[in-house]
Amino acid sequence: MTERHPTSDAHLSKSQEGPAGERLQKVLAAAGLGSRRECEELIQQGRVEVAGCVVDQLGARVDPQTQSIRVDGVPIHAPRRVYYVVNKPVGVVTTNRDPSGRPRVVDLVETRERVFAVGRLDRSSEGLILVTNDGELSHRLTHPRFEVTKVYRAIVAGQPSAEVIQKLRKGVYLAEGVARVVAVHVRRRQLHSAELELTLREGRNREIRRILARVGHKVLQLRRIAFGPLRLGNLPPGAARRLTPAELRELQRAARQTDSTHAREPRSANQRRKSGSKKVRGAGAALQRRPSASDARQRSRSILAEGFEASPTPAPSRPTKKSTRRPRR
Repeated sequence: MTERHPTSDAHLSKSQEGPAGERLQKVLAAAGLGSRRECEELIQQGRVEVAGCVVDQLGARVDPQTQSIRVDGVPIHAPRRVYYVVNKPVGVVTTNRDPSGRPRVVDLVETRERVFAVGRLDRSSEGLILVTNDGELSHRLTHPRFEVTKVYRAIVAGQPSAEVIQKLRKGVYLAEGVARVVAVHVRRRQLHSAELELTLREGRNREIRRILARVGHKVLQLRRIAFGPLRLGNLPPGAARRLTPAELRELQRAARQTDSTHAREPRSANQRRKSGSKKVRGAGAALQRRPSASDARQRSRSILAEGFEASPTPAPSRPTKKSTRRPRR
C-alpha cells in the first residue's frame, strides 16, 4: 500500500523542500500529462507518488533524475515532443477525461504519446486547437500574462450597430471582470444575421458567446481560425496534421516575444505613472491650495523683518507742538 505524506512532512527530500529541484507540476507537464493547472489537479487528487510516497499538496520540488515519479502507479518518462493542429468539429470536447464517453479532441490525433489540448473550445464551437505534450509551451500559450492572440469567426443573430462594435472594443462587464476585444469588424451582413471576426488575448470560459450576449447578439456559429501565428487554413473538420518545423519555430518565438514584451511594459508604465502623478500633484497643489490666516501672519512678519533689516537706523521723529491750553487751577 502506498504511504501518504503531505508535502510539508520531513520525509520529503531536500530537493523537494529547497529551491534546488523543480516544481512537481512543471515536471508532470513536461512529461506530457497536461497543462500545469491540470497537473496541479492530479497532485491535489492524490494521484502522484514521489519516491513511493503520495504527494497531494502543491509546492513540492523534485529531482526527476534521482527520484521515481509515478502517476496512477505508472512511472513517467521524458516523452518525444509532438505538436498537432486539429480542426475540432461541433460535438467534440477538449477535456482529456470525460466520464460521459463523448468524443474528445485527443482521439482525433494518431500518436502513442500522451497528449492534451491547449486551451479550450466549448462543445458547440469548432475550429483550430493545438494538441501537444509540451507542457511549458502550453503554459505560455494559454496564460493571460503572455497575451497570445486568438482569432474567431462568429455568425450572430441580428445586425450589430457601430455602437455595439465600439462597446466590444471598449469592454464588456462579465462576472469575473471586464472583457475586451482586441479587434472586431463585420465581414458580411445578411438579412437576419452577420458574420464578425474577433481577436482576443484572453481565454475565459465561453467568452465570445458571453460578451456578444451582453450586447444583445446571440452566437449562432463560432469557429476559431487562428491561434498566435498558427492558421487553420483548409484543414477539414475532424482532421489533424503535424506542425511544420517553421510553424513550431514561429509559435515558440511568439511565446518568447510576448513574455519579453510583458516584462518590459510594467517598468515603463510605472515610470510614466510616477512621473505623471508628480506633475498632477504639483499642478493640483498650486491650483487648490489657498493661503491660510497663519500664512498671512507669517508673511507680514517676514515683510516687517525685511524692512527693519534694510533700514537699521530709525527715521527722525516729527517735533511735537507745545500745548497752548492753560492748566486748571
